Amino acid sequence: MRKNLGKKTWLVPLPVLILGTYNEDGSANAMNAAWGGIYDYNKVIVSLSEHKTTDNLVKRKAFTIAFATKNTVAASDYVGIVSGNKVPDKVAKAGLHPIKAEHVDAPIFEEYPLVLECVVDSFDEGILIGEIMNVSVDESILTDGKIDTDKLEAIAFDATNDKYLLVKGEVADAFKIGLTIK
Repeated sequence: MRKNLGKKTWLVPLPVLILGTYNEDGSANAMNAAWGGIYDYNKVIVSLSEHKTTDNLVKRKAFTIAFATKNTVAASDYVGIVSGNKVPDKVAKAGLHPIKAEHVDAPIFEEYPLVLECVVDSFDEGILIGEIMNVSVDESILTDGKIDTDKLEAIAFDATNDKYLLVKGEVADAFKIGLTIK
């Protein structure tokens, strides 16, 4: 039997994305954004309400997207619940260490092993579309030159229960398991 729960913004699970930008004074800013994903082959999309980060996007035209992990869950949650307008040193308070991205005018936070370096393609009515210019990865999560998602230990947001979930473990080979039905 099925049950109707009504209109909900429940796409389960959602990636936990940490957007990195530079503030007007050149200091690093970070925010947690769960409503995002791939938009096209080399583009990302993120839905954002107005924040200090959105002001930075308009001015700098660049950002990074880091994938939150089991090891960064507290810092990732913190930068999502605290405003940079109210706590100007929130990046330092979260224990994050910014370094300049090599391909865009935005920070990479050393604690996040997988980061997309992006430029703003468009930002209209809260919809950010960015072009991926580079994928920066810490070698600790590579196996045979590829990203090992088990080593990454990415987390996802479960909006139905307000929980962070660990994304781990292989289920099947994509584009192959379905062929068993033929």
